[in-house]
Amino acid sequence: MTAAHAPEDVTGHEQPQSVRERRLHPVTPLRRAWAPIAVLLGWAVHDMDQAQRQLAQLTAATLAIGLGVLVPAAALYGFLTWWFTHFGVTDTELRIRTGLLFRRTAHIRLDRLQAVDVTQPLLARFVGVAKLKLDVVGTDKKDELAYLGEKEARDLRAELLARAAGFAPESAHEVGEAPARQILRTPPSMLAVALLLTGTPWAMLLAAAAVPTFLWFATHNLWTVIAVAVPLAGGAFTNSAGRFIKEYDWTVGESPDGLRIDHGLLDRVHETVPPGRVQTVRIVQPLLWRRRDWVRVELHVAGSSNSVLVPVAPREQAEDVIARILPGVEVPKPGDFTGAPRRGHWCVPVWWRAYGVSVTETVFAAREGLLQRRISLVPHAKVQSVRLTQGPWERCWRLAGLHLDTGADKTVTARLRDAQEAAELLRAQADRSRTGRKGARPDRWMSGSSAP
Repeated sequence: MTAAHAPEDVTGHEQPQSVRERRLHPVTPLRRAWAPIAVLLGWAVHDMDQAQRQLAQLTAATLAIGLGVLVPAAALYGFLTWWFTHFGVTDTELRIRTGLLFRRTAHIRLDRLQAVDVTQPLLARFVGVAKLKLDVVGTDKKDELAYLGEKEARDLRAELLARAAGFAPESAHEVGEAPARQILRTPPSMLAVALLLTGTPWAMLLAAAAVPTFLWFATHNLWTVIAVAVPLAGGAFTNSAGRFIKEYDWTVGESPDGLRIDHGLLDRVHETVPPGRVQTVRIVQPLLWRRRDWVRVELHVAGSSNSVLVPVAPREQAEDVIARILPGVEVPKPGDFTGAPRRGHWCVPVWWRAYGVSVTETVFAAREGLLQRRISLVPHAKVQSVRLTQGPWERCWRLAGLHLDTGADKTVTARLRDAQEAAELLRAQADRSRTGRKGARPDRWMSGSSAP
């Protein structure tokens, strides 16, 4: 969790803030009570032979006594961790206090929030509770409050966003959740067809069937076959049925807070793409999608785990969503890209034809991929640094690569550019980035009305 100091006055002394602390939902101990049992199960799975020997030596009475001690101990652990966990919201931060023996207080500054998401696993939906996940600048892992009542989670989310947007603390409670207007929905039938037209699940399924069969005839060792088949089958499931379950009923809505994303068949997720903090947008189009002109839109947000904006949609609708998350940006048309020089085939045979570059007043666009076409869009204001690289073989053919680094620790690369062209792009992009940052909108949450 992100730590931050309390506000200071002009003399440098910290000013204490009164905080009304709250506890998590009473169902939380049931979730946390599994921790000791999970440790025991982890030990058993790690050394199954030893676990079997230990269980074989246990009598019925010993096993009953052990369960009689383990279950109450797990319940007590869950209760105590819930009892000693509190959270509260001050004028400037969210505070979370945890710890049984060693107390720990996390200070999450509201002005550093990237996103506040509400997620509901399947069982949590039946109980009526939800998780509140927070993306904070400078952290790779989401902080979370699990679990809160569903209404309490939504109210707290609205309050945090209102305070981050600049509303006064006394009015933040009354603002409520900003309304959202649906602008795109991916029908389940379209998602299913799109997954079937993607090559990765079929390749994983083929590998899951062929590789274990080959190993069986080569080794006749069942455990070797299982050890290889299970990960391959899991990968095939994740890239097919797993994606369908996760991206089911994908809906994108527009609100003053940013773009709202709702999705999930079993675990329902409500995410927010924060305004002004999208670093890179990538348009992906597999080969079998081109006839239908479908695309997938991915994004990178600094300090956020959000990575998908649109799982599949017609290109026109996807570009409309991109225009809303990157105001003023138009996606370059195929004819706007400058391809790689023909001599690029000496460095990258066949695939050299897919590389291209387009520069507009607002974005730098790089194209790559022959079978799966990918177009990366970087707003000029989000470029942190520009680099030119040239290996010995590229130098021989007067070629170079241009690398644009963004705030999301991602790099967009324009490969196989003419060396002189790459040098000119480098100088021009440095100027465009400086100019873009001066005119960029502030990285703040928006609000439905002006903050007082």
